[in-house]
Amino acid sequence: MAAPPSQQPQFMTTGDIRTHPNDALIDNIEYDQIVVPDRKSWKNLFAYMGPGILVSIAYIDPGNFQTDLQAGAQYKYGLLWIILLASCAALVIQSLAANLGVVTGKHLSEHCRKEYPRVPNFLLWILAEVAIVACDIPEVIGTAFALNMLFRIPLWCGVLITGLSTLVLLLLQQYGVRKLEILITFLVLTIAGCFFVELGYAKPKSSQVLRGLFVPHLEGSGATKLAISLLGAMVMPHNLFLHSALVLSRKIPRSVYGIKEACRFYLIESGLALLVAFFINVSVISVSGAVCHSSSLEPDDLESCKNLDLNEASFLLKNVLGSWSSKLFAVALLASGQSSTITGTYAGQYVMQGFLDLRLKPWIRNFLTRCLAIVPSLVVALIGGSSGAGNLIIIASMILSFELPFALIPLLKFTSCKTKMGEYANSAAISVTTWIIGSLIMGINVFYLAEKLVDTLRHSSLNVVGIVFCGFLGVLAMLIYLASIAYLVIRKNTQGTHLIALSERPELATPREDIVSMQLPQRRTNDDLD
Repeated sequence: MAAPPSQQPQFMTTGDIRTHPNDALIDNIEYDQIVVPDRKSWKNLFAYMGPGILVSIAYIDPGNFQTDLQAGAQYKYGLLWIILLASCAALVIQSLAANLGVVTGKHLSEHCRKEYPRVPNFLLWILAEVAIVACDIPEVIGTAFALNMLFRIPLWCGVLITGLSTLVLLLLQQYGVRKLEILITFLVLTIAGCFFVELGYAKPKSSQVLRGLFVPHLEGSGATKLAISLLGAMVMPHNLFLHSALVLSRKIPRSVYGIKEACRFYLIESGLALLVAFFINVSVISVSGAVCHSSSLEPDDLESCKNLDLNEASFLLKNVLGSWSSKLFAVALLASGQSSTITGTYAGQYVMQGFLDLRLKPWIRNFLTRCLAIVPSLVVALIGGSSGAGNLIIIASMILSFELPFALIPLLKFTSCKTKMGEYANSAAISVTTWIIGSLIMGINVFYLAEKLVDTLRHSSLNVVGIVFCGFLGVLAMLIYLASIAYLVIRKNTQGTHLIALSERPELATPREDIVSMQLPQRRTNDDLD
């Protein structure tokens, strides 16, 4: 019998629990479970509600708000189509991540550890950890901005305060994952309500908004940079690891129909959550675009729009739309930063457990990740102020976009593999669609890198030798990047998976002990859903 969570050691491994190399870790009966009733009913959807909501938080975090504000300020509604494209892509990709966990009983990072040799697996883990830190930086800075708006706390002090604030929220885990999911849902609705009210104040022209949504175009390298930032802020690599693990907290019927129902309901749940996130992002860009391109804008506010960040946006909205609008923005930003950090901590737990077969307590994991994010945030806040902190958010979002292929390609290959997914492997249409999405993301990344390298060397003050040397290093870095992607694409899957959907072995049923003990879900019974 496993010890209750309160008695678990701070440092633990999970490999010694397995009875067979292909087996998933099994939930112990002492852990509470979220049980999906074994019946054909639409009411089962309520048992699946939760993972998609937690995942959707990453689509409305401070990094999204920063890139959305700059996109609206600089290009009005011209980049809304990126939000629409990224949201559609996210729904497809997130559903694949959920399917991988449901069908195989293992999440993405575990499949990577089993599939790839030690060195590539270790490098993928490093990249995943860097992505989580890059995701945490906007959350730290966004929360610090919100505290500054609400209480006039200096930015650098706010950065330090964020190191402790999330630890308080993590204490809510002891009350069960359902209550945590309810809290996250409340925060999401708070964010949505705030920005929908902002949208009512700004009153953007609907015809221009619709044109921005459905007429794709990019104007220069600045628009390309923001497009990459928007993609990186919308489709985050750590979210793929997170979603494939969160679905394992539900105990689903082990029949073929039960697996198909779980995949279908997780798709619906993710779609609803991402739809709310889509409307919030559209609202932020529309508000920023309407305000910054208003004919009645004051010269000082017009100057602020040229280098708009989260902190400047509050004062701009306060001057143009009223003091309550500024406070609403601060509340939404605070809710976004805190809720995003919780999901980032979960993702870090699953990544470490999956790649290294190692697990830390959530507060230790959060402390380590937050320290790595606080250091660059604090330095930039002290030296560069709010403008420097805003630029750091854009850089972090771009890092996420460049790292996305190293999570997306394994996911696409695993979910398209019949030896891993059986009859639940991706259809030809889904495979083609997802590979096109992945190719577009990688293509725009490579295009920006090449364009930026050429532009930087062209305007460099270095001598000829220096320019050649820097150009060589830049080209070499691009070749290494492309070669790494090519390795993941070309390498054939060699490991199969025991399909729990077709198994008659009751001990292979989800939920997983390690997933459950990380989340402490409440016990659910059939009566709870009637």
